[in-house]
Amino acid sequence: MTNGEESMKKLILSSILLFSVVNINAKTLIYCSEGSPSSFNPQIFTDGTSSNAATHTLYNRLVEFETGTTKIIPALAESFKVSKDQLIYTFKLKKGIKFHQTAYFTPTRDLNSSDVLFSFDRQRLKDHPYHAVGGGNYEYFDGMEMGKIIKDIKAIDPLTVEITLSKPNAPFLANLAMSFMSILSKEYADQLEKQNKKENIDREPIGTGPFSFMSYAKDNAIKYKSHDKYFGKRGNVDKLIFAITPDASVRTQKLKVGECQFIAEPSPSDIGELKKNSKVTVMEANGLNVGYLAMNVNKKPFDNLKVRQAIHYALNRKSYIDAVYMGSASVAKNPIPPTIWSYNNAVVDYDFDLTKAKSLLKEAGFKDGFETEMWTLPVSRPYNPNGKKMGELMQADLSKIGVKVRLLTFDWPTYLKKSKEGNHSLIQFGWTGDNGDPDNFMGTLLTCDAVNDGSNYARWCNKEFDKFILDARESTDMKKRIKNYSEAQKVFKKNAPWVTLAHSIQFRAMTKGLKNYKLDPLGHDIFTMVNIE
Repeated sequence: MTNGEESMKKLILSSILLFSVVNINAKTLIYCSEGSPSSFNPQIFTDGTSSNAATHTLYNRLVEFETGTTKIIPALAESFKVSKDQLIYTFKLKKGIKFHQTAYFTPTRDLNSSDVLFSFDRQRLKDHPYHAVGGGNYEYFDGMEMGKIIKDIKAIDPLTVEITLSKPNAPFLANLAMSFMSILSKEYADQLEKQNKKENIDREPIGTGPFSFMSYAKDNAIKYKSHDKYFGKRGNVDKLIFAITPDASVRTQKLKVGECQFIAEPSPSDIGELKKNSKVTVMEANGLNVGYLAMNVNKKPFDNLKVRQAIHYALNRKSYIDAVYMGSASVAKNPIPPTIWSYNNAVVDYDFDLTKAKSLLKEAGFKDGFETEMWTLPVSRPYNPNGKKMGELMQADLSKIGVKVRLLTFDWPTYLKKSKEGNHSLIQFGWTGDNGDPDNFMGTLLTCDAVNDGSNYARWCNKEFDKFILDARESTDMKKRIKNYSEAQKVFKKNAPWVTLAHSIQFRAMTKGLKNYKLDPLGHDIFTMVNIE
């Protein structure tokens, strides 16, 4: 069977499974997503696939980013104020916010301060009854040092929450708008605890968002229905279905034949054809992202700086832009994209230079090269639309300097789980910014704390780099913050824990009848305001 026949077979089978249990009507939105979620709780995932399935679909936060921008606006909070010393944040909650009613939970009260305390304290307090549920790994919360930043949280009254910081933290308000600070239901958690089913809080979600959870068939489909008592404005979608379709070409085919109205991460090779289709709208914008190859510095020979630099010199990144991204990206030299403030354009990048790469390997004691393993992304991501092809190109490049690479991959949830354990040598990864702050890239992905929390896949810990990042976090002086992040980029490039690959353009494709969708600079697919004509 050819690859095309195999893809079509998958298309037909998945369509039969999906449409046999769904009554399609004018207000059902079918979204062809690129992978299966690792969880439905934003506190414990970091990947964009899971975020699309949960963050803006099921939950809300005290403050959020206005859709299509990085402007912070009140959400569950109707207002907030910050003390003059930047240490006390006071949030007044909106009245009458309803949690979802589902087959497994019926709320008896509205959102109140106890839900906020439950959601934050689960992550920050080790003796909290829910802290260890799901493994007790809160990668974002810990990686961004929220437990150290937050000194105390109090419920002043049922609708007022006061958060006291241990020291000023410039990105704090933006961090509160991120996925991991979503508000869960304490009442639901108490019910599960009584039923001895606490782990269900991450599997059968309850939130306040525009859609409520109905069912999940692994690797097939997620079904939601509209939350009729949603406190905010919303479009006319009654049912939302994520049709999980890992193959980008199959997603395009489903869009063309009308089996979904919206597709994630269309293949760059399909963009031209989709733009010519009179029934399809293609949207594009510069992505707030970076794709990279992390080298595990805890594993030989990648503990050797000269080896890491040799790998960087050996990879012809410009050729990947043409072959993998079809020109819809630019070569990355820094760990943050050029659109983020503090980007240091003066940093000198590693050129493609096989002679230099061979020389460095020889100096490192690997004149004849070595053997290693590379994990390749199993799903299309904005920062890397085709991990397998990227891996094959890298494999060919590295063979020219005597480095023999075996390619390996896993399904997406397994890939994420294993990568946190640090068993890889070379691994493809990337990041789409969550809040428009440089700390969200460098602090979350490259600090020493991020090694312990599992989000630093290079497992690189550099005290000089860390000091620049921590000083920038604690300052409210923008000039000082810019200087610190700028210097941190120099340290990063010198030490080369990553091969910085690309900053890509993000694309979304949808049928003409789908209206009011806005591209999110932070990479989320948000369907709250979408209308279907």
